[in-house]
Amino acid sequence: MPAPFLELCFADRHERLRYRIALLLYALVILIGDIPGVRADVGQYASGGVLHSLGYGVLALILFSGTRGGMARRAVLAVLMAAAMGALDEFIQSFLPYRRGAVSDWVVDVTAAVAVCLPLCFLWPKMVAAALGKAAPLPEA
Repeated sequence: MPAPFLELCFADRHERLRYRIALLLYALVILIGDIPGVRADVGQYASGGVLHSLGYGVLALILFSGTRGGMARRAVLAVLMAAAMGALDEFIQSFLPYRRGAVSDWVVDVTAAVAVCLPLCFLWPKMVAAALGKAAPLPEA
């Protein structure tokens, strides 16, 4: 039997849980990022581009792994969901006096999601097979 962590990350039976985890992480990003002064404090250690790339790249990965269907469907849905999440994040920031919503941040979010999901279309079946000790399934369209 595979290690519990690998099972959680790759087994089909945990897809919904991974999807819910992505939504929870997004809610935390919104809540923590909109606390006055937090973004400025974190900005001392990492630029906005780095934070957006990492944050939305990880969200896209978890959304990809938590979506059912073929690889292309998973990638499209994960990118669209990350794009919607990024747009909502920037929209919320545009109403806060100590933050600003920026289209350039949203573009970074979408680019990070695409950069993560595109390789996953080809690598995900092999990653699942390696993690769970199964033969790699043929990728679906």
